[in-house]
Amino acid sequence: MSTFTNLLFHIVYSTKYRKPLIQATWQDELYGYIGGILRENQGTLLKIGGIADHVHLLEKLSPTLAISDVLRVVKTNSSKWINERSDVRFKFQWQPGFAAFSVSESQVPVVEAYIANQAEHHRKRTFEEEFLEMLRRHKIKYDPRYVFEQEIVV
Repeated sequence: MSTFTNLLFHIVYSTKYRKPLIQATWQDELYGYIGGILRENQGTLLKIGGIADHVHLLEKLSPTLAISDVLRVVKTNSSKWINERSDVRFKFQWQPGFAAFSVSESQVPVVEAYIANQAEHHRKRTFEEEFLEMLRRHKIKYDPRYVFEQEIVV
């Protein structure tokens, strides 16, 4: 028998320390670049969106690759792309972790709409509030002390 899969994921990750570093002037280019990285890694980007401190991806991934391996490549290559831009005057980094939620094919339109509406959504709540709510909704246990990386100020 042949193998058939439809592995859909809603993936969320932020900039290092959730700093608002994703610039509107190159955000669409970044999203296109991320889509290209996914294609090169046997994935398909169905929807991407976010605001200056985080991104949401709805993607289809190959069963032969681990989500963490694909995201390591996406984050490494996209941060390199950002840092090589002549109009970026700061060091850009993504946070080390991410959240990944499985998505049923029947829920794709709902997740796409949620991702498309990020700017409006974040007029009412912070990324931190949104992220913790997503963890709760998906019944993921977490220790609040370790969810978000904290910047050490000296």
